[in-house]
Amino acid sequence: MLLFLVGIAILILGYFTYGKFIEKQVMPDDRLTPAVKNPDGVDYVVLPQWKNMLIQLLNIAGVGPVIGVILGIKFGSIVFLIIPIGNLIAGATHDFLGGMMSLRDNGANLPKLIKTHLGSVYSRIFSWFMVFLLLLVVAVFINIPAGLCDGVFCPETKQFWWFVGIIFLYYILATLFPVDKIIGKVYPFFGMMLLLGTIGIFIALLIAGFKNPVLLTETADFRNYMFTAEHAPVIPLLFVTIACGIISGFHATQSPIVARTMKSEKQARATFYGMMVLEGIIGMIWAGAGMAIYNLFPKMMVGSPNAALLKITTYFLGEWMGLITVVAVIILAVTSGDTALRSTRLCLAEMLSIQQTAIRSRILLCLPLIVIVSVLLWWSNVSTKSFGFLWNYFAWGNQVLAASTLMAAAVWLFKQKKNGFVALIPGMFMTFIVCTYILWTSPVHKQAYGFGLPVDIARLIGIGVACLFGFFVWRRVKKTDTI
Repeated sequence: MLLFLVGIAILILGYFTYGKFIEKQVMPDDRLTPAVKNPDGVDYVVLPQWKNMLIQLLNIAGVGPVIGVILGIKFGSIVFLIIPIGNLIAGATHDFLGGMMSLRDNGANLPKLIKTHLGSVYSRIFSWFMVFLLLLVVAVFINIPAGLCDGVFCPETKQFWWFVGIIFLYYILATLFPVDKIIGKVYPFFGMMLLLGTIGIFIALLIAGFKNPVLLTETADFRNYMFTAEHAPVIPLLFVTIACGIISGFHATQSPIVARTMKSEKQARATFYGMMVLEGIIGMIWAGAGMAIYNLFPKMMVGSPNAALLKITTYFLGEWMGLITVVAVIILAVTSGDTALRSTRLCLAEMLSIQQTAIRSRILLCLPLIVIVSVLLWWSNVSTKSFGFLWNYFAWGNQVLAASTLMAAAVWLFKQKKNGFVALIPGMFMTFIVCTYILWTSPVHKQAYGFGLPVDIARLIGIGVACLFGFFVWRRVKKTDTI
């Protein structure tokens, strides 16, 4: 119980201390923002700060801070420390620097930022990799909420594909219409539902935890079912499993959406750094709820995290409030999927130099995206195994984006004679994590296909690759200085 509360306290204090320190490295000022300089009525539209904060929160908070941490808590109570420390040093720093780079570059999307700071060769590979990853995100965030809707609302009749069609149609409309017409209107309502559901879980968890502190500790029964180091080493697997609570490269694809709707740079720390910290708090609450429910029903640890989610909500909140909370989780997925598709459109438009003010241009650009996502949806539902592959490849690909964004931010800061180490160190760490995971993972470890090397060898190679990327950043900075 104490470790759980300490972790939440670290996040809150970290926002006012380390968050302020990171802000000082960039020094937001009174220069005109992209929305003020170049309003276009579609993507560049000034929105109120509170609305931008809710949009950013819902954009970045997919199912990771709920489903991801319910799965991740099986690593044990160490998660209560890794989430807040990783969130402050890596995740929130990543989101803030990514958002500020976009603000200072007329709301540029991630491919352009990568090209500017890491070079055109790296950018060519990265940009198309990112577009494909975003399409994977869209497919994943249609699958999961459709599955939850089917299980909650139609457990007998099974209307999964109807829910897929409804959610996909909403994504398409949210992608095509101006940002203030759909996203700006519905997100505040969605955000309030999410926060109310999470607060309800937190209060119920505190009451249960104070009555029985053992619920938030590793009991003997919990240890019998928790992940073992043989098949689930904390490094690298934990940092791939709990992406959204600690660090997620997907966030860097979303921040430009809000960077194009901000009135002032001085809103950046609350909007980018602060919303990632809030996502970390949400993740901590659901991780605590997961540990409590696994202590009460240990055999659920070998089942689906979706089943654990439904059990958490009904056990702690009752049937009706639990239903509202599940709806809030569904909203989490939906409100990341819609902006993932929108971000894909914006990135492709930027990469291909296609203006987006005309609805016809937006429709033509979206048509091939709709076809690709439809194929991914079909393939991912052929079997449970195929969806597992989809999720695993999304998970490590997501952290490739995170490492790349942090490396670009390090170059950006060093070129301005600022402290680039605040981005370089977590960037090198995430490079190490991704490389180690790809080299280690294999079906033998009940994971996606990889090289299947022993974890110690994978880690050594991962350290070497991370050092090479650090050298690459140094070379980029030196090359820029000599031009």
